[in-house]
Amino acid sequence: MSATPPARRPLKTRDTAWARALARWLAARRVAPNHISLASLGFAALGAVAMMLSPAAPPGVRSGLYLAAAVCIQLRLLCNLLDGMVAVEGGLGSRSGDVFNEVPDRIADPLLIIPAGYACGLAWGPELAWTAGLLALLTAYIRALGGTLGLPQSFAGPMAKPHRMAAMTIALITAALVCHWGLDGPVLMLALIVIVVGASVTAVRRTRAILAALEAR
Repeated sequence: MSATPPARRPLKTRDTAWARALARWLAARRVAPNHISLASLGFAALGAVAMMLSPAAPPGVRSGLYLAAAVCIQLRLLCNLLDGMVAVEGGLGSRSGDVFNEVPDRIADPLLIIPAGYACGLAWGPELAWTAGLLALLTAYIRALGGTLGLPQSFAGPMAKPHRMAAMTIALITAALVCHWGLDGPVLMLALIVIVVGASVTAVRRTRAILAALEAR
């Protein structure tokens, strides 16, 4: 990330003692924020692999794969938190940082959403998952579009990135708990429906905010 990024998502965890301590530890060891951003993409890929392997696995293994994917989501979010803190508060930002901050995020979102449609093993699961993944990209595009128009970038929900990842994490943990009864598929399907509906509302809400701001100029 750059030293003065155009927008930062408001996160309460950024002010926690453990996050500040971990960011200071990474900055003291000169860990590049861009490398942390790339690590987030690596965790997303691992989470995707875990979900894609789950349909062919027996229930016990499938449960473990779901939990592994949930952990990967949280590690991805941790990297998203720390890359900015190391760049800004740690003073290690670079001119190319904005690219490393945005591009891995845009790839990671679909990586952690779309595989759930294949993991659920239900009709229309893949189609629903691809819709959810594309809507996740659309909400980010609309946010960035507002910035290119000279407006403050809106991180409003109800299904912004942290909300999408929270929905997926909860769904994966729940699926791990109920897969022995064959209920993991419906749980993942429900999460995808929630993301599709929520991301659609988010896209409309952000677009309307941009239009209102432009008309008020």
